[in-house]
Amino acid sequence: MTKAIMIQGAGSNVGKSMLVAGIARAFANRGLSVAPFKPQNMSNNAAVTVDGGEIGRAQALQSLAARRDAHTDMNPVLLKPETDTGAQVIVQGKRWDTLRARDYAKAKPKLMSAVLESFHRLAKTADLIVIEGAGSPAEINLRAGDIANMGFAEAAQVPVVLTGDIDRGGVIAQLVGTQTILPKTDADHIKAFCINKFRGDVSLFDDGLTAITEHTGWPSLGVIPWFEDAWRLPAEDVMDIASTHDGTFKIAVPRLARIANFDDLDPLSADPNISVDIVERGRPLPADADLILIPGSKATIPDLAFFRAQGWDIDLTAHIRRGGRVLGICGGYQMLGTEIADPLGIEGAPSTVQGLGHLNVKTRMSEQKRLALTAATYTPTGDSVAGYEIHLGETDGPDRARAWLDIGGRSEGAASANGQIMGCYLHGLFTADDFRASFIGDLASQDFNYAADVEAVLDKLASHLETHMDLDLLFELAEPVAP
Repeated sequence: MTKAIMIQGAGSNVGKSMLVAGIARAFANRGLSVAPFKPQNMSNNAAVTVDGGEIGRAQALQSLAARRDAHTDMNPVLLKPETDTGAQVIVQGKRWDTLRARDYAKAKPKLMSAVLESFHRLAKTADLIVIEGAGSPAEINLRAGDIANMGFAEAAQVPVVLTGDIDRGGVIAQLVGTQTILPKTDADHIKAFCINKFRGDVSLFDDGLTAITEHTGWPSLGVIPWFEDAWRLPAEDVMDIASTHDGTFKIAVPRLARIANFDDLDPLSADPNISVDIVERGRPLPADADLILIPGSKATIPDLAFFRAQGWDIDLTAHIRRGGRVLGICGGYQMLGTEIADPLGIEGAPSTVQGLGHLNVKTRMSEQKRLALTAATYTPTGDSVAGYEIHLGETDGPDRARAWLDIGGRSEGAASANGQIMGCYLHGLFTADDFRASFIGDLASQDFNYAADVEAVLDKLASHLETHMDLDLLFELAEPVAP
């Protein structure tokens, strides 16, 4: 009998993703087969799955926590923003449409069947499904056609735990106010609450717990202290990537307006000998960087214009003149070339724009998206790497003759004649410890194991929740999945 429970938040960024990952690992450690599920996510940081689709990076981390392969059924609807008002809609891992926000609101009811199909299919593979909501159910203006929070809870008949974030203040009002504003049929789905991100003496909030229970009737699952090692886990939002400044090798990363698939940065940030400087708009690229890494983008041509608007193109040229190294990944790789052609208008009006011109390659955008989990060899050293490809367009030109990755006999990437400037489409390179050490050189940590570090943090997170959250009550509150 498969049971399910849903973690919703009294606001955005209350720590739902982290809680689901920790709960998944805790119950996996207890011997249960666990699967994460998020009906709808919004993120440009996607992961490629074993079944050849894409899901949000948070669900990929949660699947790792559950000790199972990431699958498209774990996140059946993924929104990938392309503009301030529109997003690419991914359904069960594949592109479904590109819609403006208003049009997506009208389309949501059509997607519930796919969401429920994925949920029930996933339920057949696990003892426990831990579901993550999106945003807050208190956004009652979005309730019509909802598939992310109470709309899903109602359709799937799953119980809800409401999470409040005490770090931002006003947590009593967050929880009590949510119950107050919800229609009774929605509020009745909430069976308990918890408080997340507490700093200091937890006992100081005993009276607060009592007040919430008295006002709502919900039992408390606990007050969860701030988890200090959260930054060591792969981040879904670039704002959660911790800039580090203690390492001897400095990498500067311009934060593009539509930055995407930036999980390349996670192992670099975690390596104690590497400093990662996320450079915000309006700030120059630092002159003391050893490497400038231009990450992926959901909209390469607009982000290239954004890059130039910050003056980063001038900073990059000066960096190269000083002998600094450059690496472009995916969209960053495309920007480094001499030309980007978009004749079909994939990223807006049809156009051809001049690239930064540091690699002698040209890119042509196409409608066909390449999605693949990929194993490769770093040809200069023979180090094995594993990652994924997720991109539109093909890149070719003379500098491709100096490709530096081999993917089953297919060459990948390009490099300048002196090897100072490099680019490729393969994400996730730096998770391979040997490659990271080879690429960075002697300044990289030679004894740091990134995968083992992530596993250790997930186990620590699970232990943290076992200590501070009533997981027995949570499991008791979980209900059998309705057929």
